[in-house]
Amino acid sequence: MKLIVGLGNPGMKYERTRHNAGFMVLDRLAQRHAPSQVAKSRFHALTLDVRIGSEPCVLLKPMTYMNRSGQSVAQAVHFFKLAPEHDLIVIVDDVALPVGTIRLRPGGSDGGHNGLADIDRALAGAPYPRVRVGIGAVPQFMVRADWVLSRFMKEELESVQQAVDSAADAVEMVVTQGLDAAMNRFNRKVSPPQDE
Repeated sequence: MKLIVGLGNPGMKYERTRHNAGFMVLDRLAQRHAPSQVAKSRFHALTLDVRIGSEPCVLLKPMTYMNRSGQSVAQAVHFFKLAPEHDLIVIVDDVALPVGTIRLRPGGSDGGHNGLADIDRALAGAPYPRVRVGIGAVPQFMVRADWVLSRFMKEELESVQQAVDSAADAVEMVVTQGLDAAMNRFNRKVSPPQDE
């Protein structure tokens, strides 16, 4: 069984903000695998039981707000007796990646992300795979908190939707073929445009 977690903040106020990229990917997975299912409220989260390939999965959207995501994730991990390094996938926004790009990692630091930091604390530092969705670097004139809580600009929306689709594809591949196969496919370097 796999636990697939999308990070974000609940409520209309935060819909479509950069910090909710994880929620957006989880919503795409829900559209694909549980289009008519009603989410259950458990683990301080909204959850859907789905099957990806032959693997039973739980899609989990914490309702604790970003800074307390670990509470929800740890409860579900302990309840299902999961090994985070094999059974947990966390989808998260990342200011270190350009809009429209994704990266998969088997673990690593929280990179200053409060949601990841709280999950790391709640899981006592256990490594777990993450799918990072690029939201663009913080502009010089903004503080990080304001940037991540801002909405994507109109000209970014097409790239955002492509990244959401790619991230959902990547999660499906992690579940069905393993993390290494998914990293080999989705962690391609983007080449700079060549001069004609």
